[in-house]
Amino acid sequence: MKICVCCDVGVQNLKSLPECDIALFGFSGLGEVNYESELGGKSDKLELLTRFAKDNGCAIICGCETVGRGIKRLSCGVADGGKLLGICDMTHLLDGESYKSGAFLGVYDLRGYRVGICIENDLFFPENFKVFAACGCNAVCAVLKNTHPLSPLLIRAYSYLYGMPIAMCAGKTNAFTGGTGSIALSNKRISLYESSSKRNYRLVGSRVGGLNDLQEGF
Repeated sequence: MKICVCCDVGVQNLKSLPECDIALFGFSGLGEVNYESELGGKSDKLELLTRFAKDNGCAIICGCETVGRGIKRLSCGVADGGKLLGICDMTHLLDGESYKSGAFLGVYDLRGYRVGICIENDLFFPENFKVFAACGCNAVCAVLKNTHPLSPLLIRAYSYLYGMPIAMCAGKTNAFTGGTGSIALSNKRISLYESSSKRNYRLVGSRVGGLNDLQEGF
């Protein structure tokens, strides 16, 4: 699996991408997306996203701030092969933020891979990554406005614990960890990472109290 991470650059400012399966853009990729303007034909940012995905023969995950009926959300647009597959939103708010939270985590089948999408605050909730692992995700793509001191540590830990590669675009910084405990960090505007999509599994046993007669009915 090849993942291209594009930081601090707009989709409209790029003519082409390195050959990749998935391209991950930060919140500079599209800027603000107004649903009313998109539906009314006054803007075409989502069309630009899908056209760019088609021209480059890859799937694209792009951070954006969406606005609809006065409600603002931190979101990611997802396109593959010239089709807009959907828009997913950040699901957790912190300390009275003005954004509206989304209702579900984003999991998409892109280029033959199952990919989970983590947006901003969602990085700080480990249960999200446990869900991604349970859904059989081959990788997770995380989009943050800026780099938090803990964000590289968190993606490294999640990747190691759940056996999934994680790519992160955070402001002007990008990072990638392949699930082995190591991490690559870069300030380049465009970085290309490659990793096996094979999930890592271990057999884990545990002991619990009770359930003494559970087998009698079988």
